[in-house]
Amino acid sequence: MQTRLADFIKDSPQGKEADAILRSCVHCGFCLATCPTYQLLGDELDSPRGRIYLMKQMLEGQPVSQKTQLHLDRCLTCRACETTCPSGVRYAELVDISRDLLEKQIRRSAGKNILRYLLRKILPNPLLFKPLIKTGQMIRPLLPASLKRKVPITCESDKQWPATRHKRKMMVLDGCVQPTLSPNINPATARVLDALNISLIQSAQAGCCGALAYHLNAQTDGMEAMRKNIDAWWPFITRNEIEAIVMTASGCGVTVKEYGHILRHDPAFADKAARISAITKDISEILATEQAALEQLLSKRKSSAMATRLAFHSPCTLQHGQQVRDQAEQILRAAGFQLTYVPDNHLCCGSAGTYSILQPELSQQLLHNKVTALESGQPEKIATGNIGCLLHLQSGTPLPVRHWIELLDEQLSGQS
Repeated sequence: MQTRLADFIKDSPQGKEADAILRSCVHCGFCLATCPTYQLLGDELDSPRGRIYLMKQMLEGQPVSQKTQLHLDRCLTCRACETTCPSGVRYAELVDISRDLLEKQIRRSAGKNILRYLLRKILPNPLLFKPLIKTGQMIRPLLPASLKRKVPITCESDKQWPATRHKRKMMVLDGCVQPTLSPNINPATARVLDALNISLIQSAQAGCCGALAYHLNAQTDGMEAMRKNIDAWWPFITRNEIEAIVMTASGCGVTVKEYGHILRHDPAFADKAARISAITKDISEILATEQAALEQLLSKRKSSAMATRLAFHSPCTLQHGQQVRDQAEQILRAAGFQLTYVPDNHLCCGSAGTYSILQPELSQQLLHNKVTALESGQPEKIATGNIGCLLHLQSGTPLPVRHWIELLDEQLSGQS
């Protein structure tokens, strides 16, 4: 694609990046077939190709309006289009650049600005988020149905984190909302790795991965959160204490894996960020490299998992963002679960970070379609690999929805 970026952007790092991305697009239209919003709305401007046209116009200095903002807001940034694209267009990065510029040109209503501000400040802060959720859980029976399904049922972890006792160690990111909403996920991960002679440790100084603020067009705040995590993890790396940083939420994982790219222009953090990204792995990637030892452990366990029909939802941040596919599924099959066929498994469930709050109508349509697909194979349970997807799916189905690592932990301990 030919481009003529406007003077205000063309010589900046963002402008040069955007220009390269735009030039890589050949407008083939393959992305339309895998774009969730285009599938729902049938509007070219709600497809990656259409949005690229809108972003190109803005970057070339043409007038923009709330219509431009609307179509970019509707994008889930699920990155299914990147998986499909034969030209390797880095669409998600172009969206981040364009949304940041657009936010400075088009004003939102006071109500929308307040909502976005509260999401940025409350969700990443456990001191605010946890008591808010606890209050919601206490009054849950009194809430209207539309709100009740958004408040998760109380979930407590009743198992201990294994003591640090192995020579091999890995670090885990606690995350923002996961310890409150599903506190057993990381302890379950620690128990599985402990069985493989790997100790999983935490850093109290690490916090939000930065994705929430970064993708809500508060990129400065997002990058500050990233730098804070790098500072928290860096001493463990320089002392060679850990061999990997483990992610149990694929939404966090895809962001931490991109720290090196996001902070590449920061002279104080570029090299550190690149190192962090290089050693960050989803838990499915870690266990895939330990598969022989894991299968040996599983062969000694006999449980009801052999009879459990399981539908696996692969989060967009895992299969499209990280390009990690079928590893969790293979592990679950090895553990004895019967995985059902899920039609259109590449399509987003509609969670997409804060999308379910900011775009509730589209999100609910996508949720309905995803739940229908997941339930079509008549599973007994649904498994996924991202806390946002887990909670969103659970709000739309009576079937239990679990993180797959919890199911594996139960299988290893003979509790399935």
